[in-house]
Amino acid sequence: MVNVSMAQNCRPRLSAGFALAFCLLCGFAATAGAQQAAESLGGLTLEGTVRGSQNQSYIQVPFSVPAGTERVTITFDYTARDQHTALDLGLLDPAGLRCWSGGNKSTLTVGLSDATPSCLPGAIPAGTWNVLIGVPNIRPNVESHYTIHVDLSQSGAVAALPAILREPLRPGPAWFRGDLHLHTAHSDGQCPSQTGKMVPCPVFFTVDAAARRGLDFIAVTDHNASSQYDGMRELQPYFDKVLLIPGREITTFEGHINFLGSTDFVDFRLDGKTVPDMNTLLRAADSTGAITSINHPLSPSGEICMGCGFTPAKPVDMHLLTAVEAVNGGSENNGRSHLAFWDEQLNRGCRLTGIGGSDNHRPMMPLDQEGSVGWPTTGVYAADLSAPAILDGIRAGHVFIDVDGTRDRVLELTARTGGQMADAGDVIAVPDGDAVEFEAHAMAAGGGKVVWIEDGHAVAPPTNADLYAGDQTVPLPWTSDGQRHWFRVEVAGPDGKLWLIGNPIYINWTVTNDCR
Repeated sequence: MVNVSMAQNCRPRLSAGFALAFCLLCGFAATAGAQQAAESLGGLTLEGTVRGSQNQSYIQVPFSVPAGTERVTITFDYTARDQHTALDLGLLDPAGLRCWSGGNKSTLTVGLSDATPSCLPGAIPAGTWNVLIGVPNIRPNVESHYTIHVDLSQSGAVAALPAILREPLRPGPAWFRGDLHLHTAHSDGQCPSQTGKMVPCPVFFTVDAAARRGLDFIAVTDHNASSQYDGMRELQPYFDKVLLIPGREITTFEGHINFLGSTDFVDFRLDGKTVPDMNTLLRAADSTGAITSINHPLSPSGEICMGCGFTPAKPVDMHLLTAVEAVNGGSENNGRSHLAFWDEQLNRGCRLTGIGGSDNHRPMMPLDQEGSVGWPTTGVYAADLSAPAILDGIRAGHVFIDVDGTRDRVLELTARTGGQMADAGDVIAVPDGDAVEFEAHAMAAGGGKVVWIEDGHAVAPPTNADLYAGDQTVPLPWTSDGQRHWFRVEVAGPDGKLWLIGNPIYINWTVTNDCR
């Protein structure tokens, strides 16, 4: 435990626009009501002054944490650095020291399952917390003004994180490439040790493989585990070109569900008692703000792989799901059987985004082997490279799957009719008799062939669909009959093997109860 002394004349004050009463008891404690008012406006800002007389002492700056808080994040700045002032940063919860970073960090975050390196993750007790400021050096006649911004989160959703924790790694809209299904030491990911034994494989090797593949994002989805999030929190500052999205493979006896974009706990014990049915589980997942996807739905399920197939005991409300893993790197034939499941759901009226995942359990395997990290790759068109934007892109269906995990293949689908334009994932209304001009745009797919799919069946295009150039557009004219349809496009190689799989454009779709 740090021996904390509270020096005089360091009373913190709230920034303009907030009112706060302080009481002096080895520090200054904010009233709960004033803090709640501050939080409703985006956080609490505390300010104060450190003077030369406080050299080589410790200062506590208190704030109140209400029950139900899941994450505490503080940012810290101070003046007079040019006069050799040095202030260190730490954090105390009601039980004791939670963080001590010295002077090498200006942001600290503590969550239920992850924390900034030098901080401890775990339960967030309600009560008075203290920012701990160490003063290793301040000159006798110098004053240093500090500013502390406190953010309190009551959700594990990535969209609910403080702005400083969800800044994009890369700004601006683009196609971003990633892998949404990966395993590490925190479940059954393995790699050879220094002596060649197969051991649980550290998270580092999965992220490093993603970086070497050239991926923009990955989701680490260990089976029912959340302990991997702390390792990801440590690695993200170093891997500043690869976005690390929190994920989990909710593994049940009735199917495996990818849970992406939240660190909140979702009970996986689907046994008819603890969790009564799959709908209960999916509603719990949906309430966290995450997205869910069915993994390898048509895989065999039994002694070889318990619960790997999607075999719910009761009918599932598919509206509770966002996506389906249409291609799984661990499946035979590059996941074509899962395409059949996806097509079936689309024909039932279920707008599920088709995604891919390597399902990699051996991150040190060579990247030119099928099923290595990033094979297949999911391409997502997003507003920027941040977790909320990537998840929004998946929700919108602005997605294609690069089956072989290349670095440069791209597949885009557009439709134009009567002044309307739609991209993959979009819905357009087209009256009976109106013409639609579909266009498939493929990049880096020379030698392949465009395959048009309407309602699950291949459509013979009126023009040559062979791809001769590295950047080519292939049209498909179509006339509406006023009914509900969906169109997507694929690119196959000369041997018929799928290279690229696009998501559908939906014609005349409305919200119905068909998808149940």
